[in-house]
Amino acid sequence: MVTVATALVAGWALWSWLTTVPPMPSVRVATAEGSLAEARSTSRAAKPSSGASLEGVFRSFDSVSINPVSSSWPCFRGPQRENIASNQVRLLDTWPTNGPAVLWRMNLAEGHAAPAVHKGRVYLLDYDDKRDGDVLRCFALESGRELWQRFYSAKTKSNHGISRTIPAVNDDDVVTIGPQCNVMCVSATNGAFRWKMNLVERYGTKVPLWYTGQCPLLDGGEAVLAPAGTNALLIGVDAATGRVNWETPNPDHWEMSHSSIMVLNVNGMRQFIYAAIGGIAGVAADGSERGHLLWRTSFFAPTVVAPSPVPLSDGRFFMTAGYKAGCAMFQVSRSNEAWNVSVLFSKTNGTFGCEQQTPIHRDGLLFTVLPNDAGGHRQEFACMDLDGHVLWTGGPDNRFGLGPYLAVGNDRFLILDDTGHLSLMTADQKGCKLLARADLMAGQGRDAWGPMALVDGRLLLRDSKHFLCLDLRAQ
Repeated sequence: MVTVATALVAGWALWSWLTTVPPMPSVRVATAEGSLAEARSTSRAAKPSSGASLEGVFRSFDSVSINPVSSSWPCFRGPQRENIASNQVRLLDTWPTNGPAVLWRMNLAEGHAAPAVHKGRVYLLDYDDKRDGDVLRCFALESGRELWQRFYSAKTKSNHGISRTIPAVNDDDVVTIGPQCNVMCVSATNGAFRWKMNLVERYGTKVPLWYTGQCPLLDGGEAVLAPAGTNALLIGVDAATGRVNWETPNPDHWEMSHSSIMVLNVNGMRQFIYAAIGGIAGVAADGSERGHLLWRTSFFAPTVVAPSPVPLSDGRFFMTAGYKAGCAMFQVSRSNEAWNVSVLFSKTNGTFGCEQQTPIHRDGLLFTVLPNDAGGHRQEFACMDLDGHVLWTGGPDNRFGLGPYLAVGNDRFLILDDTGHLSLMTADQKGCKLLARADLMAGQGRDAWGPMALVDGRLLLRDSKHFLCLDLRAQ
């Protein structure tokens, strides 16, 4: 009897421990004296830097006229961060034999950094091999002529490329994150310096294996970033001044992934969701709770995470990664003032997922290019409904490597493969069909992994070293 009683007590204690939700730590608010996280950090403290070293070197070029455009691609995955180009001009239904017209092209340093576009200006964070540092470059969309650039030293050796992020831009500011976790903000019009910080020095961030892949988020007048360091998971920085407004603690010591912060709406409340190395977290995005950690889960925690969460309706979000991670659908809900996250379903890597790119949600369906570890369906275009039923795969005649894909209009997709072949496809719940294909790199393309941007019929894309602007407008 004593043994049975002891076992029952031990079992109850174990059950209580497993089912108890740990208390959420309070958000930290930066003081006038500086960041609380920085003050409490056990990592290297940020060293004072001179104004010149912070601002770097600025260069402007001959004045170029900027033609106004009606649409914008101001950040990672476009205006709504959903990778769907809507409200575009009428596009070509098919292409000439030699492909769409190339408006301009240029060489870049090896990498996968992709552009943001706003008010007729193109912003791209490149790398300067001769000076060993990051360089934010601003071009005219219409002509490709360079308007200005701002450089700062940050020596980085190539590891399957160097730069691989997308700036965030609004009417006033451009925010970038470099390969070594240097965050910079400048004026969107003339490149005037605003502020700069290094997340490694300030927050103890560990630079990811293939350098920073996280793309910044501008939410109103605030830059929202995920240092995932020793003392902060997410932070909010005033874009105008560089002052840190809030810092979300990192109680589980998760690390920075290659994923970017997305916005999820749950019962009318916005949340920032971030997939770190270690798990996924939801952080309040509005009101007095902004910056507070609401929930976290370690159910989906692969060692490499490149795709970002895909926000859906009703508080759901979809998550996938490569290297046999598979995928999962989550539900965020609120009960008795407590936030909860549950798993609706999960799938193996051979079923549905993506390795580098983030799947697209459109019309109640998820579209992706399957990862390298998807067996016989590897690198095929595929579609799944929101209940986890795979509706179709595109077949072995059309494989797309690890390249990016972009939804256009009601049922069109642009897909770029590793070697620079661009495909125009139509796709819905019944299947997909190839409409046109063009070799943009004359058989010399390599590692075309950077996301594409489409603005007023101009498609911006790249491979590891070449940057192109195509004209997809119908005459």
